[in-house]
Amino acid sequence: MIEVRDVHKAFGTQKVLQGATLTIAKGEAVVIIGRSGGGKSVLLKHLIGLLPPDRGSVLVAGEDLACMDERKLLQVRRRFGMLFQMAALFDSLNVYENVSFVLRRERRYTEGEIRRQVAEALEMVELPGIEEKLPSELSGGMRKRVGLARAIIYRPEIVLYDEPTTGLDPVAGDRIDRLIRRVWEQLHVTSIAVTHDMKSARTISNRILMLHEGVIYADGPTDSILGSTDPILHRFVNGISTPQNEGP
Repeated sequence: MIEVRDVHKAFGTQKVLQGATLTIAKGEAVVIIGRSGGGKSVLLKHLIGLLPPDRGSVLVAGEDLACMDERKLLQVRRRFGMLFQMAALFDSLNVYENVSFVLRRERRYTEGEIRRQVAEALEMVELPGIEEKLPSELSGGMRKRVGLARAIIYRPEIVLYDEPTTGLDPVAGDRIDRLIRRVWEQLHVTSIAVTHDMKSARTISNRILMLHEGVIYADGPTDSILGSTDPILHRFVNGISTPQNEGP
């Protein structure tokens, strides 16, 4: 479904990706972990063509994003849904207008069809009947769930999650994790999440990649990665800081 080949990306003199290479098969639930500022979100933006690589290539279903014009990129992005880190809801629109935004923009559906699809999406994220509420009337966890409903409203093939539990209390975070897992299992999507939350990573993935110093340092089944004795993996997964005189 997705292939990243030797991708490099720098911002000025700051090298972020330095040869990242990975493949993600259709239907997988993959989590990308790594230290803050290490390029996880930058890598995610490459997968959807929001950032072009300085070198290397990103392929979706065998097609290189770098070779596409904007019209073709828009078609490819139609295969993706995305839950942004802070949900990214439009504050001036109510829940119904936020969730239905993409469908209304495409002008291919009747109002009745849109209302039915919005109701189904809200039901899946356990928020039925809140169509008329504004984002300001929702808790942080509810806003994330509305963002998830918007991400899945048109049944994408791939759903991207950027730090889905950031800013949430443990109970709200656990609910988001369960819903991400439900979306993966029931809609049969390819699920790709960036997170620093190891509890979340265990719940929502069947495979974990670790991005370290600009490359994919580790790649394996969830339990294998979380239980690894590799020093770098073990320290990160268990939140153990490294004394300065012990190297990376």
